[in-house]
Amino acid sequence: MISNSSKYAIKAVLFLAIHSNEENKIMVKDISEPINVPQAYIAKLLQELAKRKLISSTRGPKGGFYLSEEDKKRNVMDIVNVIDGDKKMNACLLSLERCNSKNPCPVHHLANQSRVVLMENLKSTTINELALDVKNGKSSLPL
Repeated sequence: MISNSSKYAIKAVLFLAIHSNEENKIMVKDISEPINVPQAYIAKLLQELAKRKLISSTRGPKGGFYLSEEDKKRNVMDIVNVIDGDKKMNACLLSLERCNSKNPCPVHHLANQSRVVLMENLKSTTINELALDVKNGKSSLPL
């Protein structure tokens, strides 16, 4: 339901949430290796997130990406929406073009409830909450 691009973006944003602030900006080259995503690919994702004001960035010799306290208050679904739009989250599991509640595919009803719960959880969870879980050892992420 979530593309690899969104997964990579979430990992990168969590890396920034844990390791950056306005005084400690992080360059793309320093993010790509720890989260195991090619540098050019993560640069493109982070640029889009910065353009859409989900993360912060500064150009120049002391530039880089970072999360402000305000950025950390954003919900995880905001990242998914910027990277995937709502098409991916609502896409048919069997990749049928005309699958919807009025014309469901054979597995539509099996997946729809899980999809709704996942979307609500992503909307109600902030970046900061996930970052704190990693910092406090409640969840792990190779960072």
